[in-house]
Amino acid sequence: MTATTEAVQGPATASRRNEKVGQVVSTKMQKTIVVEVEMRKAHAKYKRIVRSTKKFYAHDEQSSARVGDVVRIRETRPLSKLKRWSLEEIVRRSSLGQIEDAAQKAAN
Repeated sequence: MTATTEAVQGPATASRRNEKVGQVVSTKMQKTIVVEVEMRKAHAKYKRIVRSTKKFYAHDEQSSARVGDVVRIRETRPLSKLKRWSLEEIVRRSSLGQIEDAAQKAAN
């Protein structure tokens, strides 16, 4: 009986943390990225789609994300004054970063 309850509770506790998908706007800090998440919501009275953005500071252990990448971030314990998110995965690489890499290889 306990084995089945643990199996049921396992995925629920793993997915309890909030996840967001956004675009990296800054990588100037060490092991930290700034992710801008766009939220679209219908206006309560006028029903027009209103677009709003919010920036989140996320922990990037390997410093693998680059500006322009689309990333998935997951809520975590507070890591600093502003960081409460960690980089989960890079959904899509930016074409700008690939051009910069090619330029660096050509320079070397």
